[in-house]
Amino acid sequence: MTKNYLLEIGLEEMPAHVVTPSINQLAQKTAAFLKDNRISFSKIEKYSTPRRLAVMIEDIADKQTDIDVKAKGPSKQIAQDADGNWTKAAEGFARGQGMSADDIFFEELKGTEYAYIQKHETGKDVKDVLADIVDVITDLTFPTRMRWDSYDFEYIRPIHWLVSLLDDEIVPIKVLDVEAGRSTRGHRFLGKTVDIKSVRDYVETLRSQFVIVDAKERKDIIRDQINTIATDNDWIVDVDEDLLEEVNNLVEYPTTFHGKFAEKYLEIPEEVLITSMKDNQRYFDVRQKDGKLAPDFISVRNGNSEFIENVVSGNEKVLVARLEDADFFFKEDQKKSIADYVNKLKTVNFHVKIGTMYEKMQRVHQIADYLADVFELSADEKKDLLRASDIYKFDLVTNMVDEFPELQGIMGEKYSSIMGETDGVAHAIREHYMPISAEGDLPETKAGATLAIADKLDSLITFYAVGLIPSGSNDPYALRRQAYGIVRILDQKGWELNLNDLQAYLIKNLTVPATLDLNANEKELDGFIIDRIRQFLNTKAVRSDIIDAVTDGRIFDPVSMINTAQVLQEHVADTNFKTVVEALSRVVNLAQKADFKYSDSLKMDESLFENPSEKSLNDAVADIYDKQSDDAEKLFEQLSTLKDPINAYFEENMIMDKDEKIKNNRLTQLVITNNLIAKLGDLSKIVIK
Repeated sequence: MTKNYLLEIGLEEMPAHVVTPSINQLAQKTAAFLKDNRISFSKIEKYSTPRRLAVMIEDIADKQTDIDVKAKGPSKQIAQDADGNWTKAAEGFARGQGMSADDIFFEELKGTEYAYIQKHETGKDVKDVLADIVDVITDLTFPTRMRWDSYDFEYIRPIHWLVSLLDDEIVPIKVLDVEAGRSTRGHRFLGKTVDIKSVRDYVETLRSQFVIVDAKERKDIIRDQINTIATDNDWIVDVDEDLLEEVNNLVEYPTTFHGKFAEKYLEIPEEVLITSMKDNQRYFDVRQKDGKLAPDFISVRNGNSEFIENVVSGNEKVLVARLEDADFFFKEDQKKSIADYVNKLKTVNFHVKIGTMYEKMQRVHQIADYLADVFELSADEKKDLLRASDIYKFDLVTNMVDEFPELQGIMGEKYSSIMGETDGVAHAIREHYMPISAEGDLPETKAGATLAIADKLDSLITFYAVGLIPSGSNDPYALRRQAYGIVRILDQKGWELNLNDLQAYLIKNLTVPATLDLNANEKELDGFIIDRIRQFLNTKAVRSDIIDAVTDGRIFDPVSMINTAQVLQEHVADTNFKTVVEALSRVVNLAQKADFKYSDSLKMDESLFENPSEKSLNDAVADIYDKQSDDAEKLFEQLSTLKDPINAYFEENMIMDKDEKIKNNRLTQLVITNNLIAKLGDLSKIVIK
């Protein structure tokens, strides 16, 4: 016989961003608890509002599953004395299992006999098991926690009530001084405290008290109401899903409404208007049919439609106050020049251990100048890039960005355009922050992409230079995101960049304070960037052994590594892939036995060839050197033709010949061949099945 169980945790209003992760965590921990306790169920329904987290377990078994247990005890030598009598150790073991010593039997394990007891454990009643579900409640983790009263206990918000019902029966649990019952609380202003007669009544009981406890239903209601308002007013509303999620977790009984603001505020850049409405007031912006921003907004009330006119009026007044501030900042900021703001950056720290923001821009100018030539920017693109690199952080000290930090870069673009900079400069200033999340949008212009790479590279090398290196989950300066952004931009643009050459250039030429040692932690930084390349290739479903191959022992060029990995991944299914890689890997492994490395001056002595296969391999390799391509696909095809010459070579020749000259000549041949193969990475790391 199965039943349904309801657990509800009633709280003070939680922050919106905590609600969804917390209910997901509660459901996951509840499922794990039931599995660990051998309680079967069909599914777990999740319910959440700002004031509650609840799970409904459907078709929960009425008892634990019975199990047979074989318990291991002491060795036979300890369990019995010389006369075969049970020792106190054996009797204690049996007692601990609820059995007698006569139930003991022996089995051999790794050459030693041990005492065992076989017993049948009858499952406990589900009510007895659920009494321990309080551990699930107290084990929830939150990004912020608080204490209340005199309790030495931390939680996201104070717990005010608990509901614990098995069908219509209370399952007693207690957290601090809060004992579970069947009483829950309705909407803070519209509802009241009510009893839940049975688990199946939960949703409708709360609905009667102005609480829509199903988060998905609540979100659908908001979306439908927004669409209705948009249709009635002939508007276009592109519902921001993140904002919808946030608003949904701020209300228990949603009623959507719309308001207006004066058209004069439309003279403010729309990004400012949208940010002010969205981030400060949780309003949805509205557009007219022609796509232009309308002087209107949509918001959601936590309640019904009574006195909605007062709510609209109040929200309009609050928004106007915010827009007045934005209008003032926008006009005030334009009274100064870009040069004024840039000069002010001389007093703004990038980081106390590294220097000012102005000094960072000077370094980025140098890096950008180098990259512009590597990436073959046109004269106009390079001109825009270098001008942008001289000023691109200026908006950080404007009033607008001080008030709305999320507008950094955006206001830089707006103000630079107003103050006479070219479109290329303005776009680069905005794009240098991209991507602003791991999978966020990438820069579109070459100048913007180059500035973004230069800015992120500067952050990486300077933070590593002073030992501020991410560890574990600790990454306060978002260096992982910045390094991953570099990899993604290079891949999108198809820009090859030898990071070893870049590092060498910067160490030699970059103007930095004496306190910055660019040689410090250089290898750690290399590994950090390679880890981001590995992360990127994982998103492309590249095999881990192929990732190992291309990221080990080769030229440090992210795009080359990525392209090579994708080429190898595409050829995995080829019928000859196994034999080709095996042949090439034999060269790789044996070439390592040479006590010298490849150089352009390294030559073989053909007069020392003893077998035709030596000349055949030599000719085949020389032909590839003459025609070799930087394209990974073409190089793989060329190297594939070496399979037969390599196999013949190893069949006919002993590499480690007794004659030192012949041995070194053959090792030289392998080192020269391996130099070609190494352009694909360390193929010996590829697992061949």
